[in-house]
Amino acid sequence: MSLEKEIVELLKGLGAVRVGFANLETLAGSPPSADLKYILPEARSAVSFALPLDREFLKRFLAKQDQLAHEDDFVTTTYRSGEISAKVKSFLESMGYKSASTEGSGVYRRELPNWQKDVHPDISHRYIAVRSGVGSFGWSGNVGIKGFGTAILLGTVVTEADLEPTEPVPESESFCSKCKRCAHSCVGRTFSAEEDTSVTLGGRTFTFARRGNYDTCNFVAGGFTGLHESGTWSTWSPGRFGVPEDDKELEDTFRRAVGLSGSWVKTDEGGFKNDVFPSGFLRITCGVCALVCSGNTEETEENYRVLTTSGCVVQDESGTKHVLSADEAAARFESFSPEHKSLYR
Repeated sequence: MSLEKEIVELLKGLGAVRVGFANLETLAGSPPSADLKYILPEARSAVSFALPLDREFLKRFLAKQDQLAHEDDFVTTTYRSGEISAKVKSFLESMGYKSASTEGSGVYRRELPNWQKDVHPDISHRYIAVRSGVGSFGWSGNVGIKGFGTAILLGTVVTEADLEPTEPVPESESFCSKCKRCAHSCVGRTFSAEEDTSVTLGGRTFTFARRGNYDTCNFVAGGFTGLHESGTWSTWSPGRFGVPEDDKELEDTFRRAVGLSGSWVKTDEGGFKNDVFPSGFLRITCGVCALVCSGNTEETEENYRVLTTSGCVVQDESGTKHVLSADEAAARFESFSPEHKSLYR
């Protein structure tokens, strides 16, 4: 059995739904975050794999029926990505190949200026996955797979072994129908519903939506605000700050919201540990651009309907979150004291 087949069998046994391989040649000319030698100077190849998220948990998350089940699944799967990567590293080293594992998320290139703002990863799991055919870019720029959509998490192992690279997913086999529901579900309007951009990986060009200011995503995904501009629905965040289009106004509003969020009543210590935001952990309040997409147009449309009719979250003085209709949420919020309201808008 070839080394590649042994790796595939190992990863499938550990729960991966797709496995692929890239090497220095197939990643040549890529952005810095696809540089395997940053992880391992002796690197020749990378192993990419995808893990599924629980679809029932994410549907309840979108419907605002249950925040914690999906959060626990997301956090557990993220950590499991790192654990699986370490197991593959150990296997490869037992075969005589120096290798390096990577974490599922939360590791950044700290030597770069403004790393806490720009959060450049040590390795881009997305780039390695797309170039190796584990998945393909959806319109959102998230990576997805037929039958799973973008409700997956990725992992990478870097090794000095010479592994036979696998081909990218053909455009005809892409999971993405370009329905743009991902863009319409983004409270921060982080990526365009009309304009595209591209990235070149090893001489192959891949296209997805043009990005705006990444702070719009940090603002919303960080849990500091969540009310959609329509006022008819929100993420799981009780924040009601607007997301300005002007960069300076966005910076000022974002900084103000981060400071005020420190006075929100914390009712538990759940969430995803990180070293970017002051709280030290990140509640999973968003990510809906990835969660709405199932890779099936009808199911994605239903997920979007569920999200946009799920109501709004408000948090009272005790710290209790309430999921209410838009009108009820607005009335409940206005019933709070001026001091309490000032923390959320």
